[in-house]
Amino acid sequence: MEDIREIIDACIAGEYRAHELLYRSLAPKMFGVCMRYAKDVPEAEDNLQDGFITVFSKLKDYRHEGSFEGWVRRIMVNISINKFRGKQQFVFLNETKELNNVAADEHEDFGKIPVEKLIGLIQELPSQYRMVFNLYVMEGMSHKEIGDQLGISEGTSKSNLSRARGILRSKLEKQIGTIRKSRRYSI
Repeated sequence: MEDIREIIDACIAGEYRAHELLYRSLAPKMFGVCMRYAKDVPEAEDNLQDGFITVFSKLKDYRHEGSFEGWVRRIMVNISINKFRGKQQFVFLNETKELNNVAADEHEDFGKIPVEKLIGLIQELPSQYRMVFNLYVMEGMSHKEIGDQLGISEGTSKSNLSRARGILRSKLEKQIGTIRKSRRYSI
């Protein structure tokens, strides 16, 4: 069962081994997707589980057009969005103040921060900022699409992205300061 089409057909036929093979091949990447949208590991694990339940229940609807992994990824993102909407008990800020634009390439040390640490910093963002940041930066959605998905205005999406970037810049600059201090004392 090497071909994805064969694996999908076997899953639809109810073959347990095929379900396990499909899960094991995609779960690590999809967990990474879920981690970006979740506030912590347990929430990401719940989203991953719910996502795969949806994947397996909708396999017969997959039309073998485009990337299967992309199709699964979209399901994981949609699960995260839907859970976010269900928990949404706050009002999005709709502010027009722009934060200072500090380009990441101005800080060569940003590239020295481990990916796990960056994901951790994204997870620390307030949930509305984290959601908009991920949809815009990671999924490539427009502010209009984000607004439609989350039930907010385009301007609110832009404002939340700006604030998320500002918070991340501030946290990254603190990390850079820590890296530089540790270098001074490790010589």
